[in-house]
Amino acid sequence: MIDTVPSDGLGSGAQPPLNLPQMGEPADAALSPTQEAQIGASVMSQLYQYEYILEDTELTDYLTTIGYRLVAAAAQKPPHVEFFVVKDPRINAFAMPGGYIGFNAGLLIASSTESEVAGVMGHELTHVIQRHIARSQADQGGVGTFATWAAVLAAIIAGSANPDVILAALAVGQGSLYQKQVNFTRANELEADRIGIQTMHEAGFDPEGMASFFQRLAQQSRLYGSGVPDILLTHPVNTVRISEARARAASMKTRKVENSYEYGLMRERARVLTFGRPADGIDLYTAELKAGRDTPGNRYGLALSLRESGDFPGGIAVLKPVLDANPKQVNLLLLMSELKLYAGQQAEGLALAKKAQELYPRSTPAILGYASALIQAGKPAEARQLLLSTEQSFGTRMETYRLLSNAARDMKDTGTASYEMANYLYYRGDYGGALAQLDAGLRLDSLSQQDRARMAARRAEVREALPRNYNPYARERR
Repeated sequence: MIDTVPSDGLGSGAQPPLNLPQMGEPADAALSPTQEAQIGASVMSQLYQYEYILEDTELTDYLTTIGYRLVAAAAQKPPHVEFFVVKDPRINAFAMPGGYIGFNAGLLIASSTESEVAGVMGHELTHVIQRHIARSQADQGGVGTFATWAAVLAAIIAGSANPDVILAALAVGQGSLYQKQVNFTRANELEADRIGIQTMHEAGFDPEGMASFFQRLAQQSRLYGSGVPDILLTHPVNTVRISEARARAASMKTRKVENSYEYGLMRERARVLTFGRPADGIDLYTAELKAGRDTPGNRYGLALSLRESGDFPGGIAVLKPVLDANPKQVNLLLLMSELKLYAGQQAEGLALAKKAQELYPRSTPAILGYASALIQAGKPAEARQLLLSTEQSFGTRMETYRLLSNAARDMKDTGTASYEMANYLYYRGDYGGALAQLDAGLRLDSLSQQDRARMAARRAEVREALPRNYNPYARERR
């Protein structure tokens, strides 16, 4: 989260100490790594349950790739970090306990360079690495306020399936948590800026990216006047913060950093997937193309919007020139594969997905895209073999389990389908749903002794994650 740095003398040129956390420091007593992980996982499960997280493999993998590039360049490594995309067109990014870093789709949309995205991510990653939340709790004397906030936030989300209520809960929760309860110090914020800029520079990004994004937020704040949205009220930026970031970036060796080709596509993907209606995307990108802005991003956005609307032949026609010019680009191959499959051109669609996976055998989107295409083409056994023989990037394992479940279902293996769906639900934090899947599987007469033992062992693990008084028959259906 990008908080303000008061201009009261600090930031005029004096360098505050790094104040790096040490083993056994007071932060562990206030909020241990185990407690951080539990709180973060608890809130994440609520976000998944109400589909607030945008579960898109390509966007998640793109941000995760940038994130781990920064992690690799960081002087200190976090014990755990997981990046996720929030289905919200407003500008925001925040770090939660346990190393969970959320990026609103709106932040990617609002960025103008890949280095700006890396700059915000470097800031949030520093909050995680330096354990600023735990250290703030140590300064305030304990974990009580933070645990209370997390419980209240989870309860608000659990009590409503209304996205507006969830958005409001998060806005209020983040505002009170970070500005009042956690109350990051000026040193924390300067540390996050300073180390974040250094990390992004070491990772090969333009360090000016952080300052330029701060500048854009400040300009938006002035444009909104008295009607500043909550998101900007909880992320204030001042001129001191901007000038400090710019001066620090200027002190480093400058480099010209070009945006990756993927950045332009993923920015439009984020835009399309947060539109209320596919028609909104079709109107926007059609107007862009008519105005002469015939870019790969605009064509990709229009093709994706046409896919969302069900006009698969139209999407194929729009995307073809871009793919012809870039025949090995993985995101273009995967979108064209989907369009072909949905249009009934099964052989061509499957061939494109296979090409993507063969060109990029370690790409998670390519692996999962090909597996999905195989299932759709009536080849679930091949999909299962592919999924089990390849390693997918962290943060996308849930989609792997879902596809494994779908493949087993199409293979008429009901027991395995239940087992894999239980894993999918478990990693989303839906322990009750996972338990129900395992119970259904254990009732199958056709289950082998080995599979029954495996399922029973998994059931014991899931049951351990549930409250002792959990009653499956009392669960409310949402």
